[in-house]
Amino acid sequence: MYAITGITGKVGGALGRALLEQGQPVRAVLRDANKGEEWAARGCEVALAGLEDAAALTAAFAGTEGVFILPPSEFDPEPGYPEARKVIAAIVEALKAAKPGRVLCLSTIGADAAQDNLLSQRTMMEEALSALPLSVTFLRPGWFLENAMWDVASARDTGVISSFLMPADKPFAMVATSDVGRVAAELIQEHWTGRRVVELEGPRRVSPNDLAIAFTKALGRPVRVETVPRNTWEGLFRSHGMKNPGPRMRMLDGFNEGWIDFADEGANAVKGRIGPEEIIATLCST
Repeated sequence: MYAITGITGKVGGALGRALLEQGQPVRAVLRDANKGEEWAARGCEVALAGLEDAAALTAAFAGTEGVFILPPSEFDPEPGYPEARKVIAAIVEALKAAKPGRVLCLSTIGADAAQDNLLSQRTMMEEALSALPLSVTFLRPGWFLENAMWDVASARDTGVISSFLMPADKPFAMVATSDVGRVAAELIQEHWTGRRVVELEGPRRVSPNDLAIAFTKALGRPVRVETVPRNTWEGLFRSHGMKNPGPRMRMLDGFNEGWIDFADEGANAVKGRIGPEEIIATLCST
């Protein structure tokens, strides 16, 4: 039995479907019973548990061969990341009590960065799970290609996409969530001991200009990139309701300045199969 948290999202859903297609038993761990109906119809067991509820998580993880941890994303955290600390504490308590055969945790590129930034929440998770007497794999994917969904309307309506990643011709490690789910399904069924890290990016690195080219092809109209000036970020983020934009800004700095990246520029990272053209064509068709 494999317990999958975050199964209603893109990565967790891709992982759950991949395991079911392979005939593996899956326990969908989710907060909302209504969302569990779809997964029950697919043949999953359903366990109701919030990621801050150690007792419910312990029950959800009990008797499993493998557990997939997908921490929630907090894009506007309070200083010190109290939201992440609460989730981490509950997950650690549950894993200690349930003692699953192995654990696969979705982490991120940049989890090993020395400088504090938004992704430090994943650094904290890695540090906490690494201290457990369990076999744990941390899957660190690159920037999700599906983040381009926020650019579809602008590309279609104005022929411009705004980019916080810069310069526009700099290639970044990006990956499709379906590749993440597929690789996760492979990893969680493997047998290993101790702690290991697996880095994952797409078949090639992708620049903001590459995304514009993919939009141009998908929409049949010219699309270009405009980078968002660094000195406007804080005001822009606060105008969108963010209270603590500093961690997000430092994360973007890390990508742009190169201190958030895979070792050796991804030379040893697992390579996915799906590039930006396929993802953006799909986003533009929906």
